[in-house]
Amino acid sequence: MIYTNIKGVPDMECTEFEGKKTKYCICIPIINEGEKIKKELERAKEYGINNIADIILCDGGSTDGSTQEELLRSLGVNTLIVKKGPGKQGAQLRTGFYFALNRGYEGIITIDGNNKDSIEDVPKFIEKLEDGYDFIQGSRFIKGGQAINTPLIRLISVKLIHAPIISITARKRFTDTTNAYRAYSKKYLTHPEVQPFRDIFATYELLAFLSVKASQLKMKTCEVPVRREYPKKGKTPTKISFFKGNSDLMKILFLNLFGKYNVK
Repeated sequence: MIYTNIKGVPDMECTEFEGKKTKYCICIPIINEGEKIKKELERAKEYGINNIADIILCDGGSTDGSTQEELLRSLGVNTLIVKKGPGKQGAQLRTGFYFALNRGYEGIITIDGNNKDSIEDVPKFIEKLEDGYDFIQGSRFIKGGQAINTPLIRLISVKLIHAPIISITARKRFTDTTNAYRAYSKKYLTHPEVQPFRDIFATYELLAFLSVKASQLKMKTCEVPVRREYPKKGKTPTKISFFKGNSDLMKILFLNLFGKYNVK
């Protein structure tokens, strides 16, 4: 099915392999993740994650063959969304959120598609959603979490820059704020002061905004322990370039701090 001309939602094409089966879903933004997303989905299937939460891939336009229907069906993917409109990660997530909320899910879990995160920990997020939490942040830095082979520059950036700025903005301490492994309740995403379907959320703005708004609104928030593992060798899997990407991210953090993304 093709969705077009929806305010705040990029044009997209949705291929549903199955109907809605579960109360919660997992939205995974991807673009040319190749073997990484395949391995992640294989792990998800091994642990039965696709049986407790519908898996929705939010593709930014992959051309590497990783989104072939036969492959995705065999790996337990419920739906493939291909973004046709402009924007990057924030736009991909908006397509997934729109589809998921319209389908009637009570909560949405997000996780990167590069096989760094412990997708087998999805039950922890579901448990917290069931307990009435509205924003659940996965953290490798709290008791029970694991930070494996984290590049030193990443470790310093998160602990000394990103997490302190997000925590000040949120008015609550969070420890692993660059981590996109998290969950949102339907109540949070549909709150009138959130409104995620806005074109201003094109890249990393949406993740930054959603990291802080729940606690600002005095909704229930928490962290759960997860594992994030970087490869021992080779290029660090990321879509953020060292200079421009990080400078853009810093700009977003400070705009977020001063309320740029608040509903006017």
